[in-house]
Amino acid sequence: MVRVKSYALREGDNGHYVSLELEGDLEMVQSANTGRFYATTRRCSISSTFDEITARKMVGKELAGEIVRVQCEPYDYTNPDTGEVIQLAHRYDYRPEGYKQKEPDYEMA
Repeated sequence: MVRVKSYALREGDNGHYVSLELEGDLEMVQSANTGRFYATTRRCSISSTFDEITARKMVGKELAGEIVRVQCEPYDYTNPDTGEVIQLAHRYDYRPEGYKQKEPDYEMA
């Protein structure tokens, strides 16, 4: 299950839009530095067609699905707590329950 944690107003190429911030279930992750486990949740944002009033009503709603790690082009990320800049090559995306990746409408040569 995934829960709508909050929303944010964003600026895009076509003007303002509302983004929903999603949070997944509790998971335990082992630290690469210390070897100790810590509790965390996966989080991601998705765009919506909602106005701010509707988005506010969605906070707390649960959605069937999960937040998955997806590989992407490397990018720099600044840790807001420490200011440390690291390079990441993944992002997190929401996948609804029963999601099946669409096949391209064309054949690759």
